[in-house]
Amino acid sequence: QVQLVESGGGLVQAGGSLRVSCAASGRTFSNYAMGWFRQAPGKEREFVAAISWSGSSTIYADSVKGRFTISRDNAKNTVYLQMNSLKPEDTAVYYCAATPSRKNGLEWMQVRYEYDYWGQGTRVTVSS
Repeated sequence: QVQLVESGGGLVQAGGSLRVSCAASGRTFSNYAMGWFRQAPGKEREFVAAISWSGSSTIYADSVKGRFTISRDNAKNTVYLQMNSLKPEDTAVYYCAATPSRKNGLEWMQVRYEYDYWGQGTRVTVSS
């Protein structure tokens, strides 16, 4: 079992930056690939970014590419999502997720059903 706790959400103006964090506990963090997803009101949960267990590989949704950066610190059991140039459409609850799967390529990391563990989410609101 892996427990995930997100933090760092809040209210920010358009064009601003915010970093959300996800602290993991319960199992060996470095055994898990990690992902960030988000869910806006009335919409489906969507993929944002993911990072391999080692941190050497990352993948991003087209909507955030070039603005968001995912990273991890295995010594601190934490994954981060640095969000720059925020837009009102980035407003959502952001969830981190963990999966022990190790498959070829990165595309599978975009699929939410690949993840076994989820946090409770942290709300990010971007004002215009």
